Amino acid sequence: MKVEFYVLPTSQPADRLNAACRLAHKAWRAGFMTFIRCADPKQQNALDELLWTFRKHSFIPHEIYTEHAQAPVLLGIDQPPPFTAGVLINLHKQLSSHLACFSRVIEIVNQEPELLQISRKNFVEYRQQGFQPARVEL
Repeated sequence: MKVEFYVLPTSQPADRLNAACRLAHKAWRAGFMTFIRCADPKQQNALDELLWTFRKHSFIPHEIYTEHAQAPVLLGIDQPPPFTAGVLINLHKQLSSHLACFSRVIEIVNQEPELLQISRKNFVEYRQQGFQPARVEL
């Protein structure tokens, strides 16, 4: 499994959501099933709205997770994805307990001091689990 930490230069929470939309769009266009793991229902709803509007001339087929969800991009919190070998975009502060379901994990980090500290801890935790996380500057 490939693990990447995408690092934003700003500290605005909205920039993390915009980055998640861009990455979900890219993964979908490449044919990958994508699960965006949100921190809470409020973030999930905000991201649901943003995925409708973030690009003027394109649409990302998505839906909020349910047992019968079939869209190529799903928004959940801590549910197991209904597919394997997909992409996880993790906006949650903790590692997913369903890592084995994914071929790629993307953590989106901004410059908020608390989030930086949590991300450093998660980076170490991925290493302890045998992964080789990489840092990607956005």
